Amino acid sequence: MAAVSLSVSTVKPLGDRVFIKISESEEKTAGGILLPDAAKEKPQIGEIVQVGPGKRNDDGTKQAMDVSVGDKVLYSKYAGTDIKLGGDEYVLLSEKDILAVVS
Repeated sequence: MAAVSLSVSTVKPLGDRVFIKISESEEKTAGGILLPDAAKEKPQIGEIVQVGPGKRNDDGTKQAMDVSVGDKVLYSKYAGTDIKLGGDEYVLLSEKDILAVVS
């Protein structure tokens, strides 16, 4: 089996899926206490780096995506598939799992 080299530019989501770069988790609490790795929560905010073409409707037309590359979004906590490319963490998820666009 041949080895496959993946990078962000080679991953293109299908349908209504988006590829999101996960934001860094908080190192400290609001009170200034340093958090160990085991106590850190998985971040739910990230930046969209790739967008699929959109969902296909029953009549065959494609529904346009509500988000675009560069948007910062808030997504469901346990949604999607976690992917690690290089030293960065990404998540591949469906557009329906995006809760809000963060400005």
